[in-house]
Amino acid sequence: MITQVSSSLYHQLITTFDDGLVGKDALETIRRNAFLRFKEQGFPSNKQEDWKYTNLSLVLDKSYTLSACSQASLVLDRAEIPGLDTYRLVVVNGKFRADLSDHIVQKGVYICAIEEAYAQPGFHEHFAQYADKTDDAFVALNTALFQSGLFIHVAKNTALDKSIQVIHVSSSVESQFGQTRNLFILEENTEAEIVESFIAQDSESNSLYNNVSELVLSENAKLQHYYLQTGNTSANYINHTEVYQKRHSLYNQYNCTFPGASFVRNTINVRLDDQNVESHLYGITLTAQDQLVDNHTIVDHLKANCESYEWYKNITQDTSTAVFNGKIFVRTDAQKTNAFQQNNNMLIGEKSVIYTKPQLEIFADDVKCSHGCTIGQFDEDALFYLRARGIGEEKARVLMVHAFAFDVTERFSNEFVRHYVDELIEKGLKIT
Repeated sequence: MITQVSSSLYHQLITTFDDGLVGKDALETIRRNAFLRFKEQGFPSNKQEDWKYTNLSLVLDKSYTLSACSQASLVLDRAEIPGLDTYRLVVVNGKFRADLSDHIVQKGVYICAIEEAYAQPGFHEHFAQYADKTDDAFVALNTALFQSGLFIHVAKNTALDKSIQVIHVSSSVESQFGQTRNLFILEENTEAEIVESFIAQDSESNSLYNNVSELVLSENAKLQHYYLQTGNTSANYINHTEVYQKRHSLYNQYNCTFPGASFVRNTINVRLDDQNVESHLYGITLTAQDQLVDNHTIVDHLKANCESYEWYKNITQDTSTAVFNGKIFVRTDAQKTNAFQQNNNMLIGEKSVIYTKPQLEIFADDVKCSHGCTIGQFDEDALFYLRARGIGEEKARVLMVHAFAFDVTERFSNEFVRHYVDELIEKGLKIT
């Protein structure tokens, strides 16, 4: 059902599609079917369980342009990670900018704008085959209206010689509602590390980006995947990440959100659809001011002998809000599953709010599964202990937050990213 607050934007989107502004391409049938699904669902409301604590009117009750426009000059230094040697790919307002990106010459690695990938191997086999099988209205809208994004294909038996850093830049002179689509395919026996950094140029406009990424890991593929969301209040994000894994593959995601964007919703779905699959999801969220960050995860064990490990930590300041909703499914055929989920939360701001909902749904009987959560405030006794030993209050608070986050950050596979995240935590705590 269409909510009243979003009806204006809803009708704007209807007109855009019906007027043919998207244009005809090889995906026309897929686009039209997706838009029919969106028209039937409309935007979700707080009456739906998955959006119970996330008020979409904060971002939908605004005026947007649906065509991309960017500033002439870009500052990319904000995404620099000291010491990290990467291939840099730049995406501005959802559009891949080859002129600002590094040219990757390594054999077996192919990268292009997704609108140029329709004829590439694996595209039609995998595009819209995973995320679109969910009932997410924002995924359907993205499939119907996306204009650009990034396509990465790593051929069989290829190991990247260094990381790929994808820099998502919000640089709009007008408030825009952008649809970005990404498809990453790792063939058999491949290894890659992808670091996605979200930054924003200084702007008075408030834009909303609806990003959908489908990641396919074939047999024995290994991917280290980082989300580093910094940005500022001019950019807001609704991100949907769908991961599909085959036998002996390994997917590690490190999802980090810091003070900046006032609204962030991350939906991360991992499908373990073969035996001997392993997935790890780690998250650090540090919020400030009136920021809202909502992390929804699904780990779906479909076959036997698989392992998943999930650990998210939230730290809230000022009047900010953090949401964690993690669900693990263990299907009937998923015997010998080993699944772990943990969510720990620290409220620093007296008026900050945390909603947490860890869940398990188990339909098999020979499994090892556990989940849990904790919510607490600053330990004043520990703070006093540190101050009594000559450590200033600000430094003592930083040390305590680092200690709280350590269980997650120590698991980051890349030491340069780990040090960078530690610096962002310290910088973010100075906002209070």
